[in-house]
Amino acid sequence: MFRRKSQEPVAEPTPAKENGKGRPTPSRKEAEALAKLRAKPPRSRKEAAKRQRELRMESSQKMREALKTGDEQFLPARDRGPVRRFVRDFVDHRLNICELLAPLLILILILSTGLLGDNSTTIANTLWMATILLTVIDVFMLRFRVRKAVRQRFPDAELKGLTWYAVMRAVNMRFLRLPKPQIKIGQPLPEHYR
Repeated sequence: MFRRKSQEPVAEPTPAKENGKGRPTPSRKEAEALAKLRAKPPRSRKEAAKRQRELRMESSQKMREALKTGDEQFLPARDRGPVRRFVRDFVDHRLNICELLAPLLILILILSTGLLGDNSTTIANTLWMATILLTVIDVFMLRFRVRKAVRQRFPDAELKGLTWYAVMRAVNMRFLRLPKPQIKIGQPLPEHYR
């Protein structure tokens, strides 16, 4: 009657969530203590300023981490949303001439000093004109490609500001871009954009 079964059912392991929040849920005791701390009014202006400073530091730390990892929840407002993420990936998956602008300008500056010979200033001027022309062409091509791709994948999306966003990202060298690139040069865009 009160016998134990010979075979107890084995619980199958639960699969991990793909889109989890990435941290454990706090216990009820911890959550209540944190809520009480937040609800408690500060005793003085100094304590209020200290609390504000701590909240600001915590918020900026989360934002810095999100800029490295691409976590949408803590990104600045200008970088949030699927359209902006698509534009970032679209710019990052190809090599832009704009990206080479800073190294080319340094080379032109060195050549224009004339230290490398008499012809170096002529070469610098020619390289300067070619760089400007290629950069303008690249910016216009990027503008049209980005707008066309966004219209195809997000027909209801607002296009205002996307060109500037894409160009400013393309002008930065890859290792200086924030949020950090999540896609490599030449890598096809993820399937959920197609």
